[in-house]
Amino acid sequence: MAHKKHRILSFVQPGNSGAKVLDETLRLQKILDLHVSVLNVARPLSLVEKNIKGQSQDKIVYESKKELVSFVEGRTNNGQDGFIDIDVKVGRIDSVLTNEANSGKFEFILIDKAVCAEDSESKRHIDNIVSGSECPVLTIGEKSGISSIKNIAIPIDISQSTHKRLRWAQFFAKKFDARVTIVSVLNYDIKVENSLAYKNANKIKHLFWEQNIDCEVRVLPANGQKKENIILDYVEKERPDLMIIRTHQHHITAFSSIRKFVSEIIHGSSIPVLSVNYTPNPIKSLFL
Repeated sequence: MAHKKHRILSFVQPGNSGAKVLDETLRLQKILDLHVSVLNVARPLSLVEKNIKGQSQDKIVYESKKELVSFVEGRTNNGQDGFIDIDVKVGRIDSVLTNEANSGKFEFILIDKAVCAEDSESKRHIDNIVSGSECPVLTIGEKSGISSIKNIAIPIDISQSTHKRLRWAQFFAKKFDARVTIVSVLNYDIKVENSLAYKNANKIKHLFWEQNIDCEVRVLPANGQKKENIILDYVEKERPDLMIIRTHQHHITAFSSIRKFVSEIIHGSSIPVLSVNYTPNPIKSLFL
């Protein structure tokens, strides 16, 4: 039986911002050895546009796809760089991308925050995609592309499951020959070595060592600050190349606080962020 080729979904809008997403996608495709689906989203026509102005949704989709194909082929050696399909769908950006993410066809989806920023509801759209997606979402920004990954930061909360994040960190670390930094925030005024945060982080560190991946632990004092601010300050000072975070807990009572934390991290981070949720993960097959 032929080996399954794993796929990522890249949200691309033709233009300067779309060119950046496409370039990032190409780099990831070559390093991670994944097939890529490129998708743009066309807005649905209103009843006035369709019934009074006589505009055709099919024609808009046709023209949008024609433009997208031309745009992709113009930057990817006539489209022969590993892409398996190029498509345009109709709807709201967050709804369309969430549906695609939950189709089971992709290992993760790639979104440029700068592209979505052209929409007045951009922040909410990205939050909806990240919180609703069953596959991980990799968000990049205007100055946070992935030319290389040498250090991966993983913020760890002792109340959260870490299994899926560790698999993703292992995957990226081996592909990029990167090291991993486990970052934990200490909320209590106790000796670091005696804290549960430190002990838990060290257990995780040894799991990476067993995989021959360089890993270190950083425990940061909260000093009364919000956890997201501590993490973002760490990112600005230490400049890791990628951060992998958990989207939300199993327990619905924890959803609001976790979602706020994730939103603050994604929109405040100057580096790419891979958001991973708790549902069964198709990337598991990459490690078998």
